[in-house]
Amino acid sequence: MTKEDDEKRSEEEASEEDEPETASAEEETDADETEGADDAGDDDAGDDDAGDDDDDASDGNSDDDDADDDDASDGDSGDDDSGEPAASAKEDDASAKKKTAKKSTTKKSSKASAGGSKKKKRKKTAGEPKKKTAKPVQPARKEPEENSTPMIIGAVIVAAVAVVGLWWWNNRDAGAEELTTLDTEEATEETPTAAADPASPSNPFGLPQREEPAGIPAPPDVAAPPENAQRTESGLASRVLEAGDGAEHPTANARVTVHYTGWTTDGEMFDSSQRRGRPATFPLNGVIPGWTEGVQLMVTGEKRRFWIPENLAYAGRPGAPQGMLVFDVELLEFEELPPPPEAPSDVAAPPANAQRTESGLASRVLERGTGSEHPEATNVVRVHYTGWTTDGEMFDSSVTRGEPVTFPLNRVIPGWTEGVQLMVVGEKRRLWIPEDLAYQGRPGAPAGMLVFDVELLEILEAPPGMPGMPPGHPGGGGGSPH
Repeated sequence: MTKEDDEKRSEEEASEEDEPETASAEEETDADETEGADDAGDDDAGDDDAGDDDDDASDGNSDDDDADDDDASDGDSGDDDSGEPAASAKEDDASAKKKTAKKSTTKKSSKASAGGSKKKKRKKTAGEPKKKTAKPVQPARKEPEENSTPMIIGAVIVAAVAVVGLWWWNNRDAGAEELTTLDTEEATEETPTAAADPASPSNPFGLPQREEPAGIPAPPDVAAPPENAQRTESGLASRVLEAGDGAEHPTANARVTVHYTGWTTDGEMFDSSQRRGRPATFPLNGVIPGWTEGVQLMVTGEKRRFWIPENLAYAGRPGAPQGMLVFDVELLEFEELPPPPEAPSDVAAPPANAQRTESGLASRVLERGTGSEHPEATNVVRVHYTGWTTDGEMFDSSVTRGEPVTFPLNRVIPGWTEGVQLMVVGEKRRLWIPEDLAYQGRPGAPAGMLVFDVELLEILEAPPGMPGMPPGHPGGGGGSPH
C-alpha cells in the first residue's frame, strides 16, 4: 500500500497545471518552501526534472520493496513488526522528496540568474488554490513631441524675403529720382513721402508705400511758345533757360550727349533721360528734324526749351507722340564725326555689270576682301555701312556715328541677310535691295528700293540669347532712335 500511495501522489503532482509567473524579483517563490518551482519556459528541462523525481521515487520504492521482501521472508507471523519497516520507508521517501525539491530550486535559481528571460513555474500541492499574479503595469507610451523649430525658421525666412522684396520694389527708382529735377527757372515739386498704409493683400506688412512718380512737371508755358521765344524759318521756337559755357556749336554731323524731357502740349510727359537717370548719346542727323536743327543752336552746358511743330517732329508716325512737342534739352558734350559719304552716282538703279540673284538682289564689289570664308545666316557680323534712298538721301550711317555695328545676320532685313553672305572679311560691296527685301512699307522706315555700301569687318559666332537690334540699323526700322 505504501508504494501505491507514493505513485498516486507523484501522478497528482505531475498533473497539476503550472502557473506562469513574471521574472520580477518580487514574485519569485521563496526558497524555504518545500515545493520547488520548475522552469516554465523550458519543457525539456521540466521533463528532466520529472525524470529525476521518478528516478528518486523509484529508488525509494526499490528500497521499500527490498524491505518488504525482507519482512516477507521472516514469515507471516510478524504482524506487529510490519509497521516499523513501513514507517522507515515513508521517512526515506520524504527525505528523497526534499532532496528533489532542493535540486529543482537550485536549477531554477541558476537559470533565472543566467538569463532571466524564461518564465518560472512552481508545482502546487494537492488542494492548494491557484495563486493569482498581477500583470505588470506597462508604462504609458509617450508620443514623441513634434519639433516645430524648422517650421518657425522657415516662416521667419519667408517673412524676411517678403520684407526685402517690398523694400526693393518701393525703392527701385530711388537712384533715378535724385536726377529727375531739372535746374530750370521754375521750381519743381517734391514727391511726398507716403505714410504707413494699413495691411492689405498687396501690402501684408503695412509698410510705407512709395507712390510712383507722376513724371517731371510740365512747364507753365507748355501749351504754346511765349512771345519772347526765338523762332526760325522752319517754325521751330526755343528759349534759353540757362546759358552754357561753351563757344562752339555742334553740326548736324556731330554726335551729341544730352539730358532731355519731352511733353505734349497738354502737359503729359512721354520721355525723359532725367527720369531714367542717364543721358542719351546719338548722332544729331539721326533724330527728328526739330532736334537736328534746334541742338545746333546750343553750346556745351546750355539748357534750352524747344517747341517743335508736328512737321518737324514725328509727322503723324503711328505709335509716336502727336502734335506739337515741347522738349527741355541740356547739351552736355558733343563730338564731330567724319562727314557723311556722298551718294554714289549709280544710287538710282543697279548698273548693267551688277550681280543679280534669283530674289532680285543686285550687288557690286567695290573693294575685294582678304578673307576666304563667307558668313552664314546664323553668324554675327561686324560691319560699317551707309544707306541711301534712290533719290540720294542718306538715312543711316555707322560711318558718321564713328562706330561699327555688330548684329546677328538673321535678324536684319532679308536683303542684308542674303547680301552679306556673298562677302568675305575685308570686302566692300554695294547692295541694291528691292522693297520686298527691305522694310516692305513699314511705317517710319525708309520706303522703296534702298542702296547700302557695306564693309564686312569681322565674322563672329552668335552667342545664345543675343537680343535684337535697336532702331537705327538695317533691322530696326531705320530713322530716328527717338
